[in-house]
Amino acid sequence: MSTFRTKRRQRIKWSIRRKVNGTAERPRLSVFRSNKDIYAQLIDDVKGQTLAAASAKSLGLSGLNLENAKKVGEGLAKTAIENGISACVFDRGGYLYHGNVKALADGARAGGLNF
Repeated sequence: MSTFRTKRRQRIKWSIRRKVNGTAERPRLSVFRSNKDIYAQLIDDVKGQTLAAASAKSLGLSGLNLENAKKVGEGLAKTAIENGISACVFDRGGYLYHGNVKALADGARAGGLNF
């Protein structure tokens, strides 16, 4: 069952994806936010491959709040730097750049990713 909000977010997401594309040198940092957790991945769209990923669950965090979102961003940046990735393009996934999405981006920047 699709609601107005999910359809609207999907439209915005498609609009963003037309413009944002990840490569092996500069992968796409994709964000997904559910009611309970937040997930982030670095994706090479040319090969269709996930290069690094982090989530609140994978880091042993419970709940969705600003501190946990920032830790997920830092964890993703740590994994990316270990894999030799230092730059990416940000894909907010149709969500507003506010709150938890912004905290994740700030955490990734603090961890050493450039975007």
